[in-house]
Amino acid sequence: MMLFLTALAVMTAGGAACLLIGRRPAASWVGASTCVLASAAVLAAAAGAMISGRADELLLPWPIPFGSFHVGVDGLSAFFALVIALVCPAAAIYGVSYLKPYQEKKSLGRTWFFFNLLIVSMLLVVAARDAVLFLIAWEVMALTSFFLVMFDGEQAETVAAGWTYLIATHLGTAFLLAMFVLLSGDGPSMDFSRLRAASPAAAGACFLLALAGFGTKAGFVPLHVWLPQAHPAAPSHVSAVMSGVMIKTGIYGLLRVLTLLGAPEGWWGWTLVGVGAVSGILGVLLALAQHDLKRLLAYHSVENIGIITLGIGLGLIGASSGDAALAVLGMLGAILHVLNHAVFKALLFLGAGAILHATGSRNIEQLGGLIRRMGTTGATFLIGSAAISGLPPLNGFVSEFLIYAGAFGALAGKPGTGAAALPALIVILALAMIGGLAAACFAKAFGMAFLGEPRSGAADCAHEAPAGMCLPMIVLSALCVGIGLLGALAVAAAVPAAAVLLPAADVLDLARPARLWLGYISAGALLLLVLAAALAALRRRLLSGREVGRTVTWDCGYAAPTARMQYTASSFASPLLGSFRLILRPDLQVQAPQAMFPAAASLHTRVEDTFERHVFKPAFRLVRKLALRLHWLQAGPNQLYVLYVAIAVMALLVWKLR
Repeated sequence: MMLFLTALAVMTAGGAACLLIGRRPAASWVGASTCVLASAAVLAAAAGAMISGRADELLLPWPIPFGSFHVGVDGLSAFFALVIALVCPAAAIYGVSYLKPYQEKKSLGRTWFFFNLLIVSMLLVVAARDAVLFLIAWEVMALTSFFLVMFDGEQAETVAAGWTYLIATHLGTAFLLAMFVLLSGDGPSMDFSRLRAASPAAAGACFLLALAGFGTKAGFVPLHVWLPQAHPAAPSHVSAVMSGVMIKTGIYGLLRVLTLLGAPEGWWGWTLVGVGAVSGILGVLLALAQHDLKRLLAYHSVENIGIITLGIGLGLIGASSGDAALAVLGMLGAILHVLNHAVFKALLFLGAGAILHATGSRNIEQLGGLIRRMGTTGATFLIGSAAISGLPPLNGFVSEFLIYAGAFGALAGKPGTGAAALPALIVILALAMIGGLAAACFAKAFGMAFLGEPRSGAADCAHEAPAGMCLPMIVLSALCVGIGLLGALAVAAAVPAAAVLLPAADVLDLARPARLWLGYISAGALLLLVLAAALAALRRRLLSGREVGRTVTWDCGYAAPTARMQYTASSFASPLLGSFRLILRPDLQVQAPQAMFPAAASLHTRVEDTFERHVFKPAFRLVRKLALRLHWLQAGPNQLYVLYVAIAVMALLVWKLR
């Protein structure tokens, strides 16, 4: 525990030092180096807790009412801390080079202060064992990420995104506060060890409050609307942290609360399966419709949070119905997908940042041909694209395979598992649809950005990112491959976390068949890679003594192919979007070709988020209208505000003494 807390102290001190350094270039080096050093210590502490299987805790009293400084690291906390400590140092190293163009314009010391404090707050969230401490860390996490989103606060779009995020996260916190109050009852303490639901009805109410509160942070549909606004607005290395690990604190919070509510009810799992299916399918459909690369990736975070939720839902259904194998495979798949999504989503956001750094654009329609100019970025982005599509032998396949295995096992008709058959079928169909649409979406994203001819002068003049940006992408892509090839070992790493959630099940034994199959798949994939490498070496040797010529691709009779002759992102996605027009309601703007030799023709698709357009924007307008009507309360004199406080205190005293 002391190593873990020392790491937090080092990272906090590094952030404070950056604040003092201010605009000087040393701020980036101090912020990144302390982040890397502290993350290494957190990795060591988390690995030690996962290997030993023992929970390490520290309890210190403090003067804050109802609370104490109670922190602990068990299998669940250690796994999430490991995920945070893997992704954040890669983002920090990347950020040193990424932020260089801003050195003369902004105080990078302040940015690194908030960056380090964000990581500290996330680690405190997963380590907190007291509701007051948890909510304090949760609030610090919300505020630091808000200031990072507002990095380019001179732009109106960024300001709107920042305030949308701040409102959303505080609405979620309100649900969490109500949940913790309900769990604590009339008790004098809000320590997790004392939090219990008074009745099954209270447990159900707490589950729904947790679903709303943590779901806002995680990005469950329809509470996801802040993600596609905030993630594109933030600097790319911050987007990688927010999408890769910060939204996972919502998943952690939901899982931790489940350990406090006792035996799960069957309808909890059904609810999560429904939420996961809707979030996954709608998230990938909305991603397919986007032309802003970072906005596309943000919607894919909604999709992958849906996949994680599907696994948790299956796990709860298995636990409530007595199907231990389903419970274990569902939970293991969900937990492992937390790690896998963190790795490949951080990789993809860093790749998007490299594209923005090289071209100045996030619009896929203005890119093209980048693979010849940005070979490293293109190769790593391709690995991330295949991983997020769930293709073997990469890491995304491993966690989805576990969820599939649990669902197909439930459909096999084992005794006592009949209640799980229908949700298992829903999970299989949802995962299949999500996987197919994700593959189509990243065929669009990678193909339009990296293949073909440049569609703009900026794409034609693009250059490879500096080594400080390429290195983290190479490391993360290696993790995608490594976890995929060593899937059985990756599952073993998730076992301690699943054991906290399913204490009555023999997690390791029940996961053995799935690990065995993953071992076979990994061996086959490794054999294919070795065979491909051997054939490539043989080809090179056979051609070594010959002259190899190069010529242009067959061009169908066109002597001078241009970017106008290739697919655009809109034309690529249009057939798929048309298949879901009743859900997405795409706006098509078509300029059809005229005459035999048309001078111009175009197709542009635009899809607006249904929930943002028809639910949240009208609600925000209504709240703003009501707030303006109450503006007279904010008259200005301090005496009036003191009177408001006095009235509130008197009302609370009357309520308490009634």
